[in-house]
Amino acid sequence: MRLRQHGLSLFFGVAFVLALVGQAFAGFAQFNEEQAAHGSPPVGMGAFLTSSAFVVDVAENWQSEYLQFFLFIFATIWLVQRGSPESKKPGDEGLDSDAEQLVGEHAKPDSPRWASVGGWRQVVYSNSLLLVMGAIFLLSWLAQSIAGTVVYNQEQLDHDLPTVAWSGYVVSADFWNRTLQNWQSEFLAVGTMVALSIFLRQRGSSESKPVGAPHAESASSAE
Repeated sequence: MRLRQHGLSLFFGVAFVLALVGQAFAGFAQFNEEQAAHGSPPVGMGAFLTSSAFVVDVAENWQSEYLQFFLFIFATIWLVQRGSPESKKPGDEGLDSDAEQLVGEHAKPDSPRWASVGGWRQVVYSNSLLLVMGAIFLLSWLAQSIAGTVVYNQEQLDHDLPTVAWSGYVVSADFWNRTLQNWQSEFLAVGTMVALSIFLRQRGSSESKPVGAPHAESASSAE
């Protein structure tokens, strides 16, 4: 198994780890600065990494990223954008035929096993990417809400204000401010990518049409 055949996954895996480590150290320093400002003792790195303050910052970004991909995957089934390489061509909306999707009797010898069988296994596998993205989004959002409740209540106590239960926090302005500020940026990024890829090119990238492709040509228009 050659590393170069998995370069894209490895690149983003390493980038993720480096960014997360950087966030951990930066967040650790900021947390202890705030501890000192409130007259509280500093904490160690281990205590910070298992604190709600760290978890909520990580989870609120994860949930927005996976929501973005969940919605994008779902939207590209039923919606098209003429000229975008991120979209099927107009008229190809929908789930496609079994022949196009290589399922059931149309499966190839090396197709995934669940693609060649019928029943619930084929249904699950046919939607497995969407299901996993949605599950990670929901779990991350739940983690954000739980950790956010702890952080919010600590801030309330620091200011001699009443605490709230989890059910109260998930309808609070703090929770939705944290949530929506991430969602709007994700939606902007995806929408911009879809729109700009109609008219702009990046030679050699699978996310771009060929440099000389017409603006009106969608991902599968040339097939």
